[in-house]
Amino acid sequence: MKTPTIWDILNKFKDACNSHGWRTCKSEDWIKIDGEYHTFLWTKDIHPSSFARIVSNRKCITHEGLSYRVVDASYTAWLFSESPPETIIKTVFDNPEFSGRIALYDLSLMVKGEKVCIKLNRTDSPVFQEFEHFLKDELNVKLKPLPFLSDAEINDGFTIEKPA
Repeated sequence: MKTPTIWDILNKFKDACNSHGWRTCKSEDWIKIDGEYHTFLWTKDIHPSSFARIVSNRKCITHEGLSYRVVDASYTAWLFSESPPETIIKTVFDNPEFSGRIALYDLSLMVKGEKVCIKLNRTDSPVFQEFEHFLKDELNVKLKPLPFLSDAEINDGFTIEKPA
């Protein structure tokens, strides 16, 4: 069976969100519920200073009819097709404002055909919780906490083993 691309995964997930009555957009990667925008940004790699500027900005573009507008994103999930650098993980973890609204998903193993996603999600976003359920239930993906050094606090007390 062909490994789904990140684009395929996101589009299938947005279709699932529609069944919850959540607002989505075919051309943009956001979901709107209860007046809040939950955005998905996917990247192969990003420089830490660019990452910091983007997460500090919190902006999201929406398309309504023939016009576009810029809105504040309440939550942002970063989907990495390559493992994110430790500096980015540390940036999110060390800043409570960031860790409360930013989730990191390392999909690099999925891109290689393995059914494993490494995550750092300390948000209360129902969209990101549903995304994780979607990965587990619809795609049979095993979610593991993001290993970071060997700090048990970061991984909520989980014992982390490197994926084979």
